[in-house]
Amino acid sequence: MLNAPYLKGIDPFAAAVRSITEPDPVHAALRAAGPLVQVDAPAGGRAWIVTDNALAREVLLDPRISKDPACAPPGWDRYTAGLEQTAAEQPSLTTLDGPEHAELRRAHAPLLNAQRIHEQSDRIHAIARKLLTELAADRTETDLMAGFTTRYPLTVLLDLLGIPLDHVDQAADACGQMLSNQPGAQGSAIAALAELAASGLGDNRQGLAAELRDRVPAHTTQEQLRYHLFALIFAGQLTTDAALGTLIAHALADRPHQPPADEVSIDELVRETLRQHPPAPFTLWRFTTTEIELAGTRLPSRAPVLVDIQGINTDPARSPGPDLAFGAGPHFCIGAQLALLELRAVTTVLRTDFPRACLAIPFTELQQATTGGLQGSRLTALPVTLHG
Repeated sequence: MLNAPYLKGIDPFAAAVRSITEPDPVHAALRAAGPLVQVDAPAGGRAWIVTDNALAREVLLDPRISKDPACAPPGWDRYTAGLEQTAAEQPSLTTLDGPEHAELRRAHAPLLNAQRIHEQSDRIHAIARKLLTELAADRTETDLMAGFTTRYPLTVLLDLLGIPLDHVDQAADACGQMLSNQPGAQGSAIAALAELAASGLGDNRQGLAAELRDRVPAHTTQEQLRYHLFALIFAGQLTTDAALGTLIAHALADRPHQPPADEVSIDELVRETLRQHPPAPFTLWRFTTTEIELAGTRLPSRAPVLVDIQGINTDPARSPGPDLAFGAGPHFCIGAQLALLELRAVTTVLRTDFPRACLAIPFTELQQATTGGLQGSRLTALPVTLHG
């Protein structure tokens, strides 16, 4: 029986700042060590990280590996580890597994499938156009990371859910609090977003919030429904926000040599940006529910496991095929189609409505920062001139 190599001194969870053109050396180091490696976990003890594409897909399909935080190692602090409440305390798409997860996913999936999201294309393009036009009218230069990359996905989400758009600022503030280390901040933010989501559930409201209310399992409580809506808003904002900055930077780099605004080139740019810079560099925590063997290594029960999405996506030896930007298996991102459309819409609007838009500083001077934990990197600033 093998023993997965332990990488002492390599901290995949550390905060860092680097140039947008500088690869993250941690992912290369993890990959070079083997298909499965051990590192020190932020909440104590060891964690196992999967760095091989084939093994990752096995892990993401393995019913013996759970997302329920109740299976975390004894003594793990939930806040240090960045865990949700357990599935028993707060059932959700990200904590349930097996038949219960499948039942809840069946309620969500029809609202966010490719056809339903495609039907919203004109609305989403219009939102991107309106927000960018307002920024262009106010100033000659603007930092899109200062508001646009947060407000745009939130405006889209609230519009689709049937929540009045005068709540966008409130939602943006709450999403910011979710990333705070202050005691009680996350709880307050969850409560604020859940209360805000309830405004989409009124008898006369029309939107995906009301549709979800009518589709969730009959045993779902009002509190649980509001949490499901909170999760859609927060996860949809957080991941799209991170991806937007990097995508726009690449879309505006070397502007005179860009291809026309055709669907194929835009789709290629979006997917390549997500492959190279996935919004989530790792999966959320998973935990073995029994002793299992991975890559010849015996893992104990309640072992914490991560998949290195960014390292696998950028592996030069990876065979052609789907990447892991949105995960794989039963927990494949429910909002993938919406995220892709939001990103395509922004790129299209920039190329068609703002043909002279450009970066206000050289591409190589852009900086990306990660706050640590499982959070992905985000540009620290994105100064652009929308009218050239």
